[in-house]
Amino acid sequence: MAWKISRAPQASKGGPKTWDYEPKEFYGNYSAAIPPVLHISPGDTLRSRSIDTTGPDAKLPRGPRGNPETGPFYIDGAIPGDTLVVKVNKLRLNRDTARQGNRINGRGITPAYAASAEYSPAFDSEWKLDRTKGIATLAHPTERLKNYTIPLLPMIGCIATAPPAGQSYRATDLGPFGGNMDYNQMGEGVTLYLPVFNPGALLFFGDMHAAMGDGELTGSALETSANVELTVDLIKGYSTGNPRLENKDYIMSVGVAGSIPEALQIATTQLAEWMKHDYKLNDNEIAVVFGTAMKYDIAELVDPHFSVVAKLPKSLLTGLK
Repeated sequence: MAWKISRAPQASKGGPKTWDYEPKEFYGNYSAAIPPVLHISPGDTLRSRSIDTTGPDAKLPRGPRGNPETGPFYIDGAIPGDTLVVKVNKLRLNRDTARQGNRINGRGITPAYAASAEYSPAFDSEWKLDRTKGIATLAHPTERLKNYTIPLLPMIGCIATAPPAGQSYRATDLGPFGGNMDYNQMGEGVTLYLPVFNPGALLFFGDMHAAMGDGELTGSALETSANVELTVDLIKGYSTGNPRLENKDYIMSVGVAGSIPEALQIATTQLAEWMKHDYKLNDNEIAVVFGTAMKYDIAELVDPHFSVVAKLPKSLLTGLK
């Protein structure tokens, strides 16, 4: 006979609370061994901030290089086998500059192009952010790029629960726990579903971008800092193996692996399982839906693992559920 005992999640007394947390320290890894900085309850809202991926900060002298993480935050009642639900309510840039790499990562081009490329060490890829107009321009553009303007699309590069089995990953890495997924749709209005591997889930976030193309081809996007507001919740007793997310337009499944084909397979498989669980579709029905509506994004191309997002338009699914 097997017994499974769990503590029901406890809501904050008096209803959901809003917590303002000012970071005093940032971490360069995801690990359950890091003591939580704050306990919060399902339904609570957290307001905090993240610093630049290289560590400079206006209030603190420096954080660790390589995606300094805010947290971890302990969610009361979360146990392994649950799903942590994180809704990004607000993501607001809090400075007017950003920096970006200016060389294409070798994973995105042929060896011949990489060998023949003539990159100038003097090229300046610092950006000016006009938060009022919602645009970014190069701070010191070349003649050909003096009129090049891109829209701001603030996003969270890293968001994770603590990895399982006592593992510790660098904050630049990613896996089933989330981490450095660098998906440019991870912005305001998105709801993220992360597997829980440890008591309290232990939520980390960091690596803010003002904008980024698919795959983060230059190794760093428009790296900057931001203020963040998140609301957390729990789905008890159900979890998929990798992160999932949704916004007003799509449901999305994230596959993380050592190659693009394998990451795509994981993302597709998880999305199929999601359709079975939430929409009660059989395998033939899922095949028809996927064959007519599936879309893929290459979210992360340049970090230790690859990330592919499989997604379906909600507009086509409204009559199914």
